[in-house]
Amino acid sequence: MTVQIRLSDIDHARREDRGDGVWSIAPDLAYLRLTIVNVVFFGAPGSGDRNWVLIDTGLPTSRSSILAVAEKRFGAGARPAAIILTHGHFDHVGAVVDLAGTWDAPVFAHPLERPYLDGTGSYPPPDPWGGGGLIALLSPLFPRGPIDLGDRLQLLPADGSVPGMPGWRWLHTPGHAPGHVSLWREEDRSLIAGDAFITTGQESVYEVAVQDLEMHGPPRYFTPDWDAAEKSVKQLAALKPQMVISGHGAPAAGVGMRQALDRLAERFTAFAVPPRMKFVREPATVSNSGA
Repeated sequence: MTVQIRLSDIDHARREDRGDGVWSIAPDLAYLRLTIVNVVFFGAPGSGDRNWVLIDTGLPTSRSSILAVAEKRFGAGARPAAIILTHGHFDHVGAVVDLAGTWDAPVFAHPLERPYLDGTGSYPPPDPWGGGGLIALLSPLFPRGPIDLGDRLQLLPADGSVPGMPGWRWLHTPGHAPGHVSLWREEDRSLIAGDAFITTGQESVYEVAVQDLEMHGPPRYFTPDWDAAEKSVKQLAALKPQMVISGHGAPAAGVGMRQALDRLAERFTAFAVPPRMKFVREPATVSNSGA
């Protein structure tokens, strides 16, 4: 089990259950935990057809839960304007092909994630010794892609804007994946971090089950470039967010969260990088062999 930076109960972001199956963390922002991963919904309740956005799509088994929540929150038959992917790992794209087809929705990702989303390349193998714990040890069994979104796949705009999310911009935060992105809204300093950093341990079954609020680097077993990951955490810490929701763990907010994020950025190697640094000096690259 990894030892990380503990946060207190007062560092939890304020969240509200409005009876639509998700936790609301801002008037137009909500999240749903799906087994081991979070998906995020942008858009006010009742927004209607094509007036909301889904960020990440969970596991292959997540489709029905996401569809049910979308209908409850946004209205019967309400389809998203877009699906945004923070990156293409299996627990973030599991339902994307089915959902994009059901909704006839475009899917946006960073250009460097394209090989993993258009059927041409697979992610490098994970490091099962990265951090210890049963989940890390089992990580070689996890799918590494590719999936093929066909012509539904589109690249995020080069100007940093986020389709369907006015006021937000995407930030390239590589390390955990080459084309990993995080989403930032300056107005209220809200950050959708993806897996650039996470707020609970992800390497052991115990950590995933208990979901203690802690500040962690990206999941250790699936992070191939630790130098880039450190730069990304420093970039996000410099924003001084007020509220963060990451791909794993509960949302966090306020001074205590920022202090923990600053500490992670300042002592990244000590807190985030696994002792067995398989990928640190020679980052793994995309494989087009499917191996």
